[in-house]
Amino acid sequence: MAKHVKRAYLYRFYPTEEQATALSRTFGCVRKVYNLALHARSEAWTLRRERVGYNATSAMLTAWKKTPELAYLKEVSSVPLQQALRHLNAAFIAFWNKHAGYPRFKSRKKSRASAEYTRAAFRWRNGELTLAKMAEPLHIVWSRPLPDGAEPTTVTVSRDSAGRWFVSLLVETAAQTLPPATGAVGIDAGLDHLVALSTGEKVANPRHGRRDMDRLARAQRALARKTKGSANRAKAARRVARIHARIADRRRDVLHKLSTRLVRENQTLVIEDLAVRNMVKNHRLARAISDAAWRKFRTMLEYKAAWYGRNLVVVDRWYPSSKLCSACGVLAGELPLDVRAWTCVGCGTRHDRDVNAAKNLLAAGRAVTVCGDDVRPQQGFSPLRRSSAKQETQPVRVGIPSLREGRTSRDRRTRQRSYPPGAEGARFELAQGGP
Repeated sequence: MAKHVKRAYLYRFYPTEEQATALSRTFGCVRKVYNLALHARSEAWTLRRERVGYNATSAMLTAWKKTPELAYLKEVSSVPLQQALRHLNAAFIAFWNKHAGYPRFKSRKKSRASAEYTRAAFRWRNGELTLAKMAEPLHIVWSRPLPDGAEPTTVTVSRDSAGRWFVSLLVETAAQTLPPATGAVGIDAGLDHLVALSTGEKVANPRHGRRDMDRLARAQRALARKTKGSANRAKAARRVARIHARIADRRRDVLHKLSTRLVRENQTLVIEDLAVRNMVKNHRLARAISDAAWRKFRTMLEYKAAWYGRNLVVVDRWYPSSKLCSACGVLAGELPLDVRAWTCVGCGTRHDRDVNAAKNLLAAGRAVTVCGDDVRPQQGFSPLRRSSAKQETQPVRVGIPSLREGRTSRDRRTRQRSYPPGAEGARFELAQGGP
C-alpha cells in the first residue's frame, strides 16, 4: 500500500482591489479573535483558576459576533476565525508540553498576516481557487503544477511585510520514494563554508545578508528620517522589507538546492545537533550564524529525507567532532575557532578542521545505524551520558562514541545546555495545569 504524505505548495497571487480589501479585513478579524481568546483564557485562569478550551472559546466567538462592538466579525468567513481558535489551542498544548513559551498576542505591525481556510470555505474547480465570500477566483501564478489528481484540503492566504501575496495549498499525495542509494555523507555546518562534506567537498557560503548589508543600511537610514505615521515612512518601510525579502528568498533557494542534491545522492545523511539558540547569543557571530540559517537547512533535510525514504542521523551536540582525529582517534587539546587546520599528535595526519569533523560525524552515524553497535558516551565528557540506540523513527539521535586516550582535563568541560523557554508571566502556573 502506497504511503501518503501531506505537502504544501506555495504560490504567489495578485488579488484585485476588492479581494485585497476583503483579505485584509479577514486578517484583522483573525488577529482580533486570537487576541480576545488569549485574553479570555489567561484571565479565566488568573482570576478563577478556570481552564478554558477550544469549545468554550468557540462559544465566546458566537457571543462576540452578537455585540455591537464586534458585529464586523460577521462580515468575513467564520472558518478562518475558528481556525485561529484552533491554532491558539495548539499553542497552549505546546506550552503545556514545554515545547514553546506562553502564547503571545498578535501585533498588527509585527505578526504574520494570514488566514487559513478549510475545505468548507473555498471552491476548487478546474484549477481555479475561489475563497468564501468572494465572487472571483484568485489570480495565481502557477510556477509549478500540483500533483496529478491532487486537490487542496487546506488553503492558507498570507501577505508578507513587502506587500507580496501568497497562497499555500495543502494536498495529500503518494510519497515519491527515490531508488535506494549507496552513498553516505557526513555534513558539518560552518561559517567560512556553508557546509563541509565527509567527501572533502566544501560548499561556499553565499553570505546573502553581508552582500546586501550596505543597501539595507541605506534603506534603514532613510526610514529613520521619515516622520512616524506618514505615507513616506510606509513607503520606506516597504523598501526595507523588500530588501529583507530578497535576502531571504536567495538564502532559501540555495538551501533548497543543496538539501535536495544531498538527499538525492545519499542514502544516509549525518548532521550535528547544533544548539543554534545558544550560539546566536554570541554577538560577534550572531549575524553570521543567522545568515547561514543552519536550523532551516536541518529542517529541509528532515522532511525531504522523510519524503524520499532516506535516513537522517543527528549526532549528539557534545560529540567532539572537530578535535577528534578521523585517522587514529586521538582527541586533540584546545582548538580555538580561528584554527582551521591542525596536525594530530598521535599519527601526524594533517586535518582540515571542517572536513575532519564531517568524517567523524559520518563514522558516528554509521556506528548507530548498524544493529548491535558498541557505541557509548565518553566517560566524563558529556553531561547527558546517553548511549546510542537504533531507532525506527527519524531523525536518530546518537551518543558519543568511545574515544582513544589523549584528551586533557580541559576537554572535559561541559557546554551550555539549551532548555525550552518557560512562561513569560509568573502568574501562569504550569504545575497546576495551565489556563
